[in-house]
Amino acid sequence: MLDRLAVLDEILECHAGVLGRDYHPYRNHTYRVANFHWCMLPGSLEDLYVLSVAVAFHDLGIWTAGTFDYLEPSEALARQYLEERERPELIDVVLAMIREHHRLSRMPRDQDRRIETFRRADWIDVSLGALRFDLHPDDFTRIVRRFPRLGFHLRLVQFSLKHGLRHPLRPLPMLKR
Repeated sequence: MLDRLAVLDEILECHAGVLGRDYHPYRNHTYRVANFHWCMLPGSLEDLYVLSVAVAFHDLGIWTAGTFDYLEPSEALARQYLEERERPELIDVVLAMIREHHRLSRMPRDQDRRIETFRRADWIDVSLGALRFDLHPDDFTRIVRRFPRLGFHLRLVQFSLKHGLRHPLRPLPMLKR
């Protein structure tokens, strides 16, 4: 199990102030998603770095930009992070993982497998496990037990309702076909 990811924790610590009371719920969400992903598609140390960066930033724009239309702000944060660390070769895959993580349909088969696996991992968590894809039920239970939800999904509902009242024609702007 991925219990301690230094890059993920470093990024989240840098944004702890803006996350405020949502820090621990968001941290646990990122660890659940990372673990679901890793169970379905384990890889190299480089893959773990890519996953850590993508999962840290994937929803962070909700808090940093103060919007539920958060994909672009989240991508911008990830891009800046990778540029500052002189890792431009990872920008395309990390941004695709963020951009496509709420896609409703499967990624084309010719795309990097990490993008589709990340999409599935986030859907597993957002659906509270109603969607499991090819994640083993024992892995799901073990991961959720280790990283409890702490009200994260309720916060998403609150953000969604607030955004929906302001933008009734685009209540869930992050969803893509």
